[in-house]
Amino acid sequence: MRFTTLLMGHHDDHMKARLSAALDRMDAKSRLATCLSIEPKEQRVLWDLFEDSTLDASHFVPPGLEPLREVIHHGKNTLPAHNFFQKRFCRAPDDSADLYGYNHQSLSAFTGPGYFVAHPVDREREKSAPTDYVIDYTRLPPKKAEPWPEILPNEARLGRFVYAGMKDYMRKVSDHVSVGRAYKQGPMNAWFLLCREDPAS
Repeated sequence: MRFTTLLMGHHDDHMKARLSAALDRMDAKSRLATCLSIEPKEQRVLWDLFEDSTLDASHFVPPGLEPLREVIHHGKNTLPAHNFFQKRFCRAPDDSADLYGYNHQSLSAFTGPGYFVAHPVDREREKSAPTDYVIDYTRLPPKKAEPWPEILPNEARLGRFVYAGMKDYMRKVSDHVSVGRAYKQGPMNAWFLLCREDPAS
């Protein structure tokens, strides 16, 4: 099924629930194929549609996984090219609610790995943040999962044009799917959709 099909029909008060339920009913392979079929304009629609949706760290790394164990989210963004990627997350090995992660994508040799710390938004500092959860490229994780690449500052290589100073704010779409928008001193014309791959038992 193409994502376009999920957005067709009546745009009423029950549309969000219908869309989320449809994604939840799909098997993993069908859900991923549907998510990766989404078009740029549909990502913008989805961001606005789920304006009041919230999520937390358990959406990205399911409870019960040990610290530093990788969880992959497959993504598609609204860029005109090189728009398929993965965000890879793991739980921090401390008592914080932080997640560590990086971007796995075809241009990493030029942009660097794009490391981040994902965490709840601090409302004392960011009263106007568009969501309650952020993937924060202004913070670097002190540790990483074993197979991940070397941690580099996001100002290194061409990363200074991509990741430096950026924050991705996230909204929940379904149990496995989230939508994000990039911000650098304000909202950017850049959205993306993520679909979680559940790790093997």
